[in-house]
Amino acid sequence: MIGWLARSGADPVIEVTGRLLPIAITRNARARRLTMRLSPDGTAVRLTLPRWCPEAEAIAFVHARSGWLEGQLARVPRADPPGPSGMVRFRGQTFSIDWNEGARRKPALRGDVIKLGGPAETIAPRLQRWLESEALTLMSADVSHFAARAGVRAPPLRLSRAQRRWGSLSSSGTVRINWRLIQAPDSVRRSVVAHEITHCLHFDHSPAFHAALGRIFDDDLAAADAWLTTHGRGLYASFG
Repeated sequence: MIGWLARSGADPVIEVTGRLLPIAITRNARARRLTMRLSPDGTAVRLTLPRWCPEAEAIAFVHARSGWLEGQLARVPRADPPGPSGMVRFRGQTFSIDWNEGARRKPALRGDVIKLGGPAETIAPRLQRWLESEALTLMSADVSHFAARAGVRAPPLRLSRAQRRWGSLSSSGTVRINWRLIQAPDSVRRSVVAHEITHCLHFDHSPAFHAALGRIFDDDLAAADAWLTTHGRGLYASFG
């Protein structure tokens, strides 16, 4: 079943197969057409509107593409927390979990496996903490690298557990990057960091922003964007 509702004082929502998803609407003065996408974790619909587009027309646009939205929601991976004989993604590769209850509790990468001990029921949260620690180290280096290329002072970095965004730059100048990107290939993670650092120069998505990003990011930006589009939702499967 699909239908749409508007809640007074709140974002509009759409009902998709029994789930109510908020419709997050953003207006972009440079947008030439209305675009729609499902958030990586499948919890919201994102609409980008040209300045001239009425909100009611945007809601109708969502409703008219109900079949596409159902299909996208069906592709969102179900949660599959890692266990004693599971797998973990790290920097674009998949590693087997080598668990032995009597071994050290803290995960450690050894060749093509991740070794750890401790209670089996706490494997997932301990792996997440380890991944977040690795993410902070690598992303801090990324921030310093791209800030130097942009000619700006390296901003403070905070890890994000956001369900709908890969990165952001706050008005106070703090960069937030989704820790789950540590599971992606290095070039993908670095592309998101470069994107947010470029916002230190241009707090928009103007042609000047994209030109600066092309200078700052020293890899294939189109390939990184394509990887996130195709595989990004899978980064939510193991740890939610």
